[in-house]
Amino acid sequence: AANVALAYWLGRRAAPGAPAELWVALAAAGTIGALFGTPIAAALILSETLASQPGPGAFWDRLFAPLAAGTAGALTMSLIAEPSFDLSLPAYSGPHWGDLLAALLIASAGALLGLLAVYAFPWAHRAFRALRYPVLALTLGGLTLGLLGALGGHLTLFKGLEEVKEIAGDPDGWSAGEFAVMAVVKTAALVVAATCGFRGGRIFPAVFAGVALGLCAHALVGAVPPALAVSCGVLGMLLAVTRQGWVSLFTAAVLVSDASVLPLLCAATLPAWLLVTGRAQMQLDGEGRALR
Repeated sequence: AANVALAYWLGRRAAPGAPAELWVALAAAGTIGALFGTPIAAALILSETLASQPGPGAFWDRLFAPLAAGTAGALTMSLIAEPSFDLSLPAYSGPHWGDLLAALLIASAGALLGLLAVYAFPWAHRAFRALRYPVLALTLGGLTLGLLGALGGHLTLFKGLEEVKEIAGDPDGWSAGEFAVMAVVKTAALVVAATCGFRGGRIFPAVFAGVALGLCAHALVGAVPPALAVSCGVLGMLLAVTRQGWVSLFTAAVLVSDASVLPLLCAATLPAWLLVTGRAQMQLDGEGRALR
């Protein structure tokens, strides 16, 4: 929000004749590129918006400027901070028939877990708004998050990016039950934080929940490769929370950095998307009702 506001303010003063929407799109693309360390993420996310908008020129003509902004953001971040989303999981040996079934089931389970958060979202929002005082809502929300952290452990605290790498670094270091608790607690914490007044994104907490769910599946059935389980858990969770197919597929794939998992991820997208499409979204209108 800060990046977009600043870029919009500067852009409108530098070129007041340019459409206001242009600066918002460029700022968003640059931010997404920096966030993921690659312009591909920005291109995929914006393609879902630009493809449905009327306008002169081919689709790539309209995507050119946001892609350039995303490239600038990604290169800046990569040269300075060298971010990496690769979880360094054991290498995936390639698709097998059993892997196909596992991919379909894990992605569907991730979508169902995400839908639980989606449907709890308006209820939690109404509960905190009923308190009428923002400080009281934040205090109660912080207390709830603290209790959830005590239940799930320190790994379920904060946004979860570093914690994801920690649990993925030792896929057999926790039991299936412990991974399941982490996934559920992180999902509940996401709902509480987003409705009581805290500010922050939803992708990284949802990624942690999806990773924990995938590692739970691997712990339950050791034959399921951890790379496949993690990527499918993240895919299903993000499809439910973001309702953006490209960003969900991209994030799931980039976590394992193995092209051989892509066909299974595409197959797993089908049942997971059928579960979430047409249902309530994790967004509310002005009256606190879930959007569809």
